[in-house]
This record gives sequence, structure tokens and C-alpha cells, in this order.
Amino acid sequence: MNFDQRTVTCGQLRAADAGKTVILNGWVHRDRNHGALHFINLRDRYGITQVVVDDDASPELQSAASELKMEYCIAVTGTVRLRPDTMINKDMATGEVEVKAEKIEILSRCATLPFVIDGADTPNEDLRLKYRFLDLRSNGMQERIRLRHDFIKAIREYMYTKDFYEIETPTLIRSTPEGARDFLVPSRKYPGKFYALPQSPQLYKQLLMVSGFDKYFQIARCYRDEDARGDRQLEFTQFDVEMSFVKRDDILNLMEELFGYVFKKVMNYDLPAHFRRIDYYDAMNTYGCDKPDLRFECEIKDIKDIIEKSSFEAYKTILANKGFAKAVVAPKTAGFDFTRKYLDEIAAAAKTYGAAFVPFIKVGADNAISGSAAKFFTGLEAELCQYMGAKEGDVILMVAHESWKKCCASAGAIRSKLGKDLKLIRPGFEFCWIVDFPLFEYNEDEGHWEAAHHMFSMPQARFIPTLEENPGEVRGDLYDMVCNGYECASGSIRIHDIELQKRIFRICNFSDEEAQKKFGFLLDAFKFGPPPHGGIAPGVDRMVMIMAEQTSIKEVIPFPKNSFAVSPMDESPNDVDQKQLDELKICFKLDEEKK
Repeated sequence: MNFDQRTVTCGQLRAADAGKTVILNGWVHRDRNHGALHFINLRDRYGITQVVVDDDASPELQSAASELKMEYCIAVTGTVRLRPDTMINKDMATGEVEVKAEKIEILSRCATLPFVIDGADTPNEDLRLKYRFLDLRSNGMQERIRLRHDFIKAIREYMYTKDFYEIETPTLIRSTPEGARDFLVPSRKYPGKFYALPQSPQLYKQLLMVSGFDKYFQIARCYRDEDARGDRQLEFTQFDVEMSFVKRDDILNLMEELFGYVFKKVMNYDLPAHFRRIDYYDAMNTYGCDKPDLRFECEIKDIKDIIEKSSFEAYKTILANKGFAKAVVAPKTAGFDFTRKYLDEIAAAAKTYGAAFVPFIKVGADNAISGSAAKFFTGLEAELCQYMGAKEGDVILMVAHESWKKCCASAGAIRSKLGKDLKLIRPGFEFCWIVDFPLFEYNEDEGHWEAAHHMFSMPQARFIPTLEENPGEVRGDLYDMVCNGYECASGSIRIHDIELQKRIFRICNFSDEEAQKKFGFLLDAFKFGPPPHGGIAPGVDRMVMIMAEQTSIKEVIPFPKNSFAVSPMDESPNDVDQKQLDELKICFKLDEEKK
């Protein structure tokens, strides 16, 4: 097809270009028809330029302009001219100029739109995903995809200066137990056998360390067959890093320097040289989770000692059963009332994580207290208010549970809700490191220990001699990078000693025989002089989501699945031809209710 090819983009023209003859290619973003006078906003990914068909234009040009509709793809030839001072649009980069059209060529027409691009009404998510190719034309999606590109580009720029190799690892691999369910790929050549899509490049990047490539990174595609949510998809991208001959601080320092560079380059935002480091147990006790949002305070406090002095028998019973009690202060906030309805919402948020109920105490003048739990603290008013740092107008909210984790999580849910509802969250980005995680956690359902992160993480040295005695006490050389309440990266120093690796497998209920069967290629490699090594894997989707100030990674992924793991656009997953199944020697049966 011959057409008038653009000489400039729709975001390029400025006042200095006045008088030039140019060709623009793009989509009709808006078309305002005033009889013989047409104003056309022409859009491409670089911006918008106003095109004008004057009332003295030729009949052919008038006819072409009158045929235009939104999202027609056109070519415009014309002359750049300055807008009158009263018509300058300061909200547009090209707002000082317009193009007087001399020729309009329709390159393709557009069917009736399911929604208006950048219209006043936001279409629902399924409609956006069904017509994602249109949704991606919107200014917001264009900007967020550009941000994603700039983020990855800046990462590569930095890593190349630090002498890292960018190395690809396989995407058809052996299925290994790594926590989530694998996506399996049947082999046509070997019927009954399967490849798996990688949940991460974990084992392969460790093998690269054995191979002598001491500084590796990859922008890696990963796959986990798990339920989708706001910050999780079946397929995702991580910035994968591994290094040899390093200790924890080397990796943490590298990430701090890298993200300092990336945020300055991409966002013109200055991060601190070093991020705060918080022990896992301190994070849980103080913020109720291991991914705290540090942009607001509302710290959680243990109230065991005060409860034991009180007459609060329900909580004292929980403590007597080796349980826990915690509280958080909701600060007095202008224009916000702690109504009974809102306190019920608080209780519902905590109940999700295990708290049976949320007693509350409202603080009045001179430490006077009222509320559902006030009567239990007679004589303790001043001590309670002083310990909690509660002032007049504040509300003290309490939770208790026999489980430490559930007690912390319930208090954390209250803290998180208060931060959002009371608008306590400061703008900007607050990073921290969570360190000293437990290496193991007990699986009550299956009755054995399992790795809290993964089985290749190094125990801290002081625990190695007595690993098997009390696995629940063992801390790992593990670290998570957290920003604004999201886990952005997880990493560890890895095990490089084959006998220690076998001990970890045994604690996690893998016999030597099963470990060899599942991970033999890694164990075999560890026989040949593996170096000490460690790494980390920041999530690209989640990190860009945070930078874009969004709450769903679907907003920064070009073609995501919906909350049901379905793509409304291409209708995947879909049925396949019987011929394909026959080639793979596959037959299957559906549950009765799915037939």
C-alpha cells in the first residue's frame, strides 16, 4: 500500500516548527465538526496534534474530513502554524501549534467502538481486557507501558556497567517441587512425559554459578499455576540476579545502588543510599506483616502485661493458653468519625485473619476512656494511654489469638485499613529490607516441615550444627525487599555444600533417593567445586505497578489474564483439536459437574 508516510510524530511539533510542511500518521482521537470548519485531534504514541480543516478548504478536503470518525487511522499533510494566543492549550506539549490540513488520506476505518478511548467513563475490566488492543491506546496504558520499558532499560544499563552477563535459561524444563503448581507441557516425541514451564530460573542460575559465570542477570518470564489476584498473575516477569563469592550485604548494597539509579533515571526520584533493615519477627510484631508499608506510623504494640493487670477475662484466657494480645491506636483525624459502623468494618477486616472480635477504647480528656472494653481497664486508664501513646480523640483497637501469626496478621489488617481510610499514607516510596526469616515452617495439613522460601537457601551459620533438633528455630540467610507494603524482591544466600543440601531436603521430607530423583542434576553439579553464591529476584510487574501508583499488575502488563485466569481477548485457555491430543497421546476426563 502506498501512503503518505509521516515526517514527524504527533508529539513532536513546537512553535519553532511554524511554517513547515509536515506529514502526520495516527488515529483520530477526537473530531469536532463545526460545519465547514473541522478540528481533528490526531494521536500516536508520542502525543496529540491538533489538525484544522479550514472553512476555505477544497471540496475534496472537506469531503474527506466529514467522513472521519473516532479511531480512523489517517495520514495528514499540512502546514504547521501558531495558534492564536487565546487558543493555546498549555495541557498539550504541542499546544502552541496546529497543522492546517492540505490533504487527508484514510489508511483504515474503525468499526463501532465498544468504549471511547480516554472517555469520561472507564469501561469495566472484562471489557477492557476483551478489547485490550484498544485499551492499550489509552493515555494511561501508553504511559505505563512506556514506564515498564524505561524501567527495564535502566536496569540493563546499570547491570552492564557492573560487568554482569545477561544469560537466558530454558523455559522447557524438568518439573521440580518449588512451592506452587507447575504448568506442564506434554512431549509429543516422548508420550507420557512432560516438560514444565519454570516457576523461576532458580536451579539454572545456580548451575551458572557452578559454571563460573559469577555475575548473571536475566529479565525472566516465569509461570505459576496459582490463583490470580491484584499483584499476581499466572505468568509474570522477574529481574533475576545471581552472584558468586558474595555475602548478604554485597547483594543488598547492589540492589540499593541499582534502584537508586533506576528511580533517579526513570522517575527523577531520589532514594536513600541505604534502606532500613528490619528483623522478620520485629516486622511482624510492629506492623503485623513481613511486607510493611512504612509511609505511615500506627505501630502495633504487645499488651500482654496490661491485659494481665486488667479484668478482661476473655483475653486473659487466651494468654493463659499461651496466646497473644496486641493493640494499635487509630489517631484522631480531622473530618473522620469512628462510628459504630466503621468499627464494625475494622472488626470484619481483622476477622479475615483470625481475630474473633475487636474490642475498642475511645480516649477522652484526661485519659478518660469509653467503649466496649473500657470497663475492664478501670484504674489502668493512665497506664494504658501512656503505654499506647493514645491522646484525646484516639481509639485503641485490640486483638488476641492463640496463634502468634494470626494475632499479628489481624492487627496488621487493622493497621493497613487505618492507613488507607484515615489517609495517613505519605506520598512517595519507602523501601526496607526484611531479614532473618525463619528457614522452615511446619505444614499442619501434611505433618512435616517445609522450606519457608525454598529449599536452596543457606541456614545462618550458628544454626547449622543443630539443624535437625528444632527446625522451627532456624533462621535463614534470607532477605526480602519491600516497598510501600508490597514484597518487591526475595532472595537468599544459597547452599553450595552437597551434604548440607541433603540435610535440608531430609528436613523437608525428601529422602535421599527422592531428592536425587527430583534434583539430581543440581546435586551432581555440586560435586564439582561449586562456589559460595547468592541472589535475588525483584518482580518487574509489581515494581512497575508501584512506580505507576497502581494497585493491580494488570495495569502494567500488555495482555494480562483476568481474575479467573482467563484472557477475554483470545479466549484462552481454549479447547484444542482432537488431532492435537492424539499426536500427544493424551486423553482426559472431566469432572461430572464440568461436562
